[in-house]
Amino acid sequence: MSTNNSKQPVSPAAGLLSNTTCQMEEELSISFSITFMTVGILSNSLAIAILMKAYQRFRQKYKSSFLLLASALVITDFFGHLINGAIAVFVYASDKDWIHFDKSNVLCSIFGICMVFSGLCPLFLGSVMAIERCIGVTQPIFHSTKITSKHVKMMLSGVCFFAVFVALLPILGHRDYKIQASKTWCFYKTDHIKDWEDRFYLLLFSFLGLLALGISFFCNAVTGISLLRVKFKSQQHRQGRSHHFEMVIQLLGIMCVSCVCWSPFLVTMASIGMNRQDFMGACERTLFTLRMATWNQILDPWVYILLRKAVLKSLYTFTRRCCGVHIISLHVWELSSIKNSLKVAAISESPVTEKSAST
Repeated sequence: MSTNNSKQPVSPAAGLLSNTTCQMEEELSISFSITFMTVGILSNSLAIAILMKAYQRFRQKYKSSFLLLASALVITDFFGHLINGAIAVFVYASDKDWIHFDKSNVLCSIFGICMVFSGLCPLFLGSVMAIERCIGVTQPIFHSTKITSKHVKMMLSGVCFFAVFVALLPILGHRDYKIQASKTWCFYKTDHIKDWEDRFYLLLFSFLGLLALGISFFCNAVTGISLLRVKFKSQQHRQGRSHHFEMVIQLLGIMCVSCVCWSPFLVTMASIGMNRQDFMGACERTLFTLRMATWNQILDPWVYILLRKAVLKSLYTFTRRCCGVHIISLHVWELSSIKNSLKVAAISESPVTEKSAST
């Protein structure tokens, strides 16, 4: 231990280091960071390629809004993994010596801003997509006539600007992002919180994230119930059954992944903000919930990649061949889920027209 009592200049980063320490296995941590970044980039790159190909094939108005929002979500996840993963790997490669390589706290601020933005923006986009799907299924005429591509782009821009604003709030309030106890990531101040403003940032982040999850859950539930009601009302409309099956599976997958991955981290941040959780004993748990949230950005593209009609149909056919049991009859898969919902809703709203046409 050094016994030199001479005064030495202290960098700004020194005051941002947490007074607590979070002992983690460095090899395991850096392997997690590299794995998350690599798998996330590859998964989102594959999803972007599929969405671009789908956009080239289906340029219809009813499909463009969904593809635009889905592409924005996947692109946000892609850059979130790329930027945050690269910074995390650099931090591990530099032995977490923030005082040495980030004396002016610029890198920590960038890291914190990217963490908040890449966390909130996908949740906001998921809620917007849920609202768009809910309107498209429950009010197909309003959706087709009032919600244009221009409106969707305006909503997308508003969501992104709002997420950027929330991420920049500490900087605008002359507060710095803090290096966390594990010294592997930067976020709002989470230890020894005594100022109301630091508490406000944590509670705002948690509230907005949980609100986005709640909106997504509510809208997806309404959409699923509406689809099931339409299915039972139009038993003779055989073309829509595969659409119902596909949409219900997609909605369940999206809701489960988002809620399971994000809820622990958001609840943990809210608990810390309300001083209901001792950060000294919650460091490793916080880091674990952060990794769970990161898995959401990895699994998001796979939900859209795997739960498509072609994949589900192949999986169903393979399962039937392996089991040799006739479970249910799936009919010919339509080209578009939104197109099916519009057809089924129109038929359910005009039964007289359907009967006259069938006769």
